[in-house]
Amino acid sequence: MNKSHISTKIFVAGHCGMVGSAIVRQLMSTENCRIVTRKRSELDLTNQEATKYFLKMEKPDQIYIAAAKVGGIYANNSFPAEFIYTNLMIELNLIHQAYEAGVKKLIFLGSSCIYPRLADQPMREDTLLTGLLEPTNEPYAIAKIAGIKLCESYNRQYGQKNGLDYRSIMPTNLYGPGDNYHPENSHVIPALIRRLHEAKSKQLPSVVVWGSGSPMREFLFVDDLASAAVHVMNLDLSIYKAQTQPMISHINVGYGEDISIRDLALKIAKVVGYKGELTFDITKPDGSPKKLMDSSRLKKLGWVAKVNLDAGLNLAYQDFLKFNK
Repeated sequence: MNKSHISTKIFVAGHCGMVGSAIVRQLMSTENCRIVTRKRSELDLTNQEATKYFLKMEKPDQIYIAAAKVGGIYANNSFPAEFIYTNLMIELNLIHQAYEAGVKKLIFLGSSCIYPRLADQPMREDTLLTGLLEPTNEPYAIAKIAGIKLCESYNRQYGQKNGLDYRSIMPTNLYGPGDNYHPENSHVIPALIRRLHEAKSKQLPSVVVWGSGSPMREFLFVDDLASAAVHVMNLDLSIYKAQTQPMISHINVGYGEDISIRDLALKIAKVVGYKGELTFDITKPDGSPKKLMDSSRLKKLGWVAKVNLDAGLNLAYQDFLKFNK
C-alpha cells in the first residue's frame, strides 16, 4: 500500500474537555487521520497500568496531551493536592508509557501560569524558572513545568537513539465552546458569563466581581489554540529545533493583546445584555498583576490567532446558552 494513503493514528487525551474537543474538531477538519479517544470512565490516565496497556494495544502515531485537572483561583486554592497529584500522574503516565509503546510524536499542553508571578512582560519562554510562581496556582504550575521537563528529558536521552520528538506548547488563558461554567471552580470568562447571565435573568441590580479588576489578562479562543497545536505538531523537526533549545523547548501560544479584568467584565456584560452595576470585591485575590505572552517564536513558525475577543465572547455566550436556557 502507498504509505501516503495510510492515515495517521492520533490519540487525543482529554477529548471531552474544552481543549481536547477543539483539537478533535481541528483534526477532523484538516488532517487525514484516525482519531482515538477514551472517556475518563473508560481509561483512568492516573493509573499507570491502565495507561500502559492502552498505549501498548493502540500504538498511536501521535498523542495530544490535553487531559488535565483545571480550574480558576478558587479551585486552585481549595484543592492544591488534587491539582498537583492528578496533573503529575497524567503526564508521567502518558509521556513515559508513550516512550515505552514506541510513540514517536507527542505534544504536551501546559499553561501560562508556569512563568514567575512578576516575570517581565510580555513573558518569553526563557523566563521559565527565573522567579517565584503565583502562590494561588503554584501546585498546578509545578505540574505543568514538570510536563515540559519530561518532554525535554525524554528527547535529550532518547530522541536521537529512538527517534522521539516530544514537544510542548504553553497557551495563555483559554475560553470558548465546551468551557466549564461551574459557579465556583471555573475560570474568569465562563464564571462571569454565568454570573452575569443569571443576574440578567433574575433582574439583579448589581453583580460582585472577584478582586480589584485591575489585573491584566490575555485570552485566546480555544479553536485558535487547537489550530496552533496541530500546526506545531506538524512542523518539520529541523524548523522546530531552529526556534527552540534542548532545555527551552516549549512554545508560547497567545493572542498578543491583554485586557483588564474590569474591562473584560464590562465586555461580557454587554454581550450578555446585563445592564446592572458591577462592583469589585478587593478582599478576594487578584492573582498575578499582569500575564501577557510573548508569542513571537510561534509567529516565526507561521501561526497567528484569528478570533478576536469580541467575536470569541459572543461565540462563548452562544455556547453557554445551548446548555443553560
